[in-house]
Amino acid sequence: MARKKQKDSTTCPNCGETEVKPTKTWQLVSPLPDAKGRITITVMGTFDCPKCGHHWRGVVSKIKAGGSSVEVEGKKGVKKIGEEETEEKKEEGEVIELDLSDIDEDEEE
Repeated sequence: MARKKQKDSTTCPNCGETEVKPTKTWQLVSPLPDAKGRITITVMGTFDCPKCGHHWRGVVSKIKAGGSSVEVEGKKGVKKIGEEETEEKKEEGEVIELDLSDIDEDEEE
């Protein structure tokens, strides 16, 4: 039987106690970047309910890092640090123009 997806990992699924703090945390790094080229780091945690003693695991927060910005998704919402570059604002490299007749003259000599 499939489990129901829990809305908030800091709420006890057994008794409904809110604001349960994680007792242990660790990071999981995704091996592939997302569509914007960012790496996702998921912070997982184990929780112990002080009221009923229930023990469970859940996501504490997610961090998407890469490029010029970092996005932190946690209990309080999504926070963006740094600015994303837009496609129009990317720096253009130096344009070098070559005349094919100049190249042909060098080969003849």
